[in-house]
Amino acid sequence: MIEDIRQAKIERKTNETDIKLSFSIDGEGIAQLETSVPFMNHMLDLFTKHGQFDLTIDAMGDVEIDDHHTTEDIGICLGHALREALGDKRGIKRYGNAFVPMDEALAQVVVDLSNRPHLEFRAEMPSSRVGTFDTELVHEFLWKLALEARMNLHVIVHYGQNTHHIIEAIFKALGRALDEATSIDPRIKGVPSTKGML
Repeated sequence: MIEDIRQAKIERKTNETDIKLSFSIDGEGIAQLETSVPFMNHMLDLFTKHGQFDLTIDAMGDVEIDDHHTTEDIGICLGHALREALGDKRGIKRYGNAFVPMDEALAQVVVDLSNRPHLEFRAEMPSSRVGTFDTELVHEFLWKLALEARMNLHVIVHYGQNTHHIIEAIFKALGRALDEATSIDPRIKGVPSTKGML
């Protein structure tokens, strides 16, 4: 039984973006997403559904330049919200691992909610764009997410030919791996670390 409500609200406004975000770890897979980057709406909807989180984002950015600032800042805000929602991390499993196939593509995401931020990104994107979305921004989003959440995040694409399928598999696997890592294990007393803290 989860005693605390594990959720957070973040607001971040710069000269480039204006973002309001709310995130609940123990949700129902409900996403309400209004960003100025349609492809990220789609990917974050998948992340939310497969992680069984609740996520609301209202994000505006300088997309007349490109999608970089908005995508990056959503990663910053989501990472911050995840870290805040986890609180002291008592009772969590800490580690999560998920494989997700999407047609010909297979992605694996492994996470450690360790307070030691790192991104290991082993993914080849066959195309530089999906529609108007620059696919190098997937790395940018994930790095800022890992940094702000202070988690160790490994993304491995074992194979794939269609860039959309590859990215979709990554975001689904990210949701599922984080769902596992944030789950409460009643056998765990305190935090799952010999250091006594995460």
